[in-house]
Amino acid sequence: MENKELSLHAKNIRRNIVKEVYSAQSGHPGGSLGAADIITFLYFEEMNINSENLNSIDRDRFVLSKGHASPALYAALAEKGFMEEEELLTFRAINSRLQGHPNMNYVPGVDMSTGSLGQGVSCAVGMALANRLDKSLNRIYALLGDGECQEGQVWEAAMAAAHYQLDNLCIIVDENNLQIDGRVSEVMNVFSLEEKFKAFNFHTISVDGHDFDQLRKAFEEARNTKGKPTAIIAKTIKGKGVSFMEDQQGWHGVAPNEEQYHAAMKELEA
Repeated sequence: MENKELSLHAKNIRRNIVKEVYSAQSGHPGGSLGAADIITFLYFEEMNINSENLNSIDRDRFVLSKGHASPALYAALAEKGFMEEEELLTFRAINSRLQGHPNMNYVPGVDMSTGSLGQGVSCAVGMALANRLDKSLNRIYALLGDGECQEGQVWEAAMAAAHYQLDNLCIIVDENNLQIDGRVSEVMNVFSLEEKFKAFNFHTISVDGHDFDQLRKAFEEARNTKGKPTAIIAKTIKGKGVSFMEDQQGWHGVAPNEEQYHAAMKELEA
């Protein structure tokens, strides 16, 4: 897919992220906006997933380990046509399928229920092992946050992935150096993540997480890497696309008011 078309999808996804969080007056806009380009690339170019194989076991799988970024996942599923866009406005409402953390039992296209940080990588490792046992050529992708890498379970899962040489597993770290309490480097420094994953015997790649050319090259490199899993360290800007949210800790889990909503939507229409 051409980068221009990917950019249009990413912009639509960002608009719907803002709509979801504003409609609910609850949610996590910053990390969702920052991850939008990565999720766009996964769903519209990298992964083997479409309306025909959505409910089939024979396709690639995606685990949103940073489950609080569910607005980005739901917006991508709607952009793919897996649900009606109007349903996004029910985000976090009582009895809605679209809860604050994704639930695989209710939402087609959600491959794992996530929310407790650190657990998604373990789930992805299990999926990759299952694919190997089934002799499936499909790949497993997991997106986690850099703050999430403070969880010990991430590194237990990484150790297992490397031990079993899961080259069908690709981890993407959304590295924006912000978490709910401040800068990741100040709350509990995890950097350099590239060096850490390399020490755990991952093939590691660092990219600009908003550059589709770099993402394309990185995912191709990951597919061609044999004998070990890959970790793509994607440098991103939290709140990307909405100027007053960009690189601001305060927008981790706060909904915009009416004035801020209209200002954000105006920027995303440009």
